[in-house]
Amino acid sequence: MPTVYITAPTDEADAIAERLVEERLAACVNRFPITSTYRWDGEVHHDEEIALLAKTTDDAYDDLVERLEEIHPYDVPCIERFDEAGILGSFAEWRTESVSPE
Repeated sequence: MPTVYITAPTDEADAIAERLVEERLAACVNRFPITSTYRWDGEVHHDEEIALLAKTTDDAYDDLVERLEEIHPYDVPCIERFDEAGILGSFAEWRTESVSPE
């Protein structure tokens, strides 16, 4: 089951996280303040952002990415998939139940 790493502007991160959980695309989204250094349009930028870790399932992953592309304010949002080699069984079960349609 994947965890999806997403960066978002500080003023948009809460709404993105809320929407992913409300729409059952993620069981849980953790938020961490970060400072990102990156190159954009030939210049180096330093911005305060929020890193989101969205816990989802294989079945919901494509829908989650599609939704992020629709709602994310960046032209090129950072959306990276991490697959787990191991996961606590009870956590995996909870996540699957939380993402499954009602």
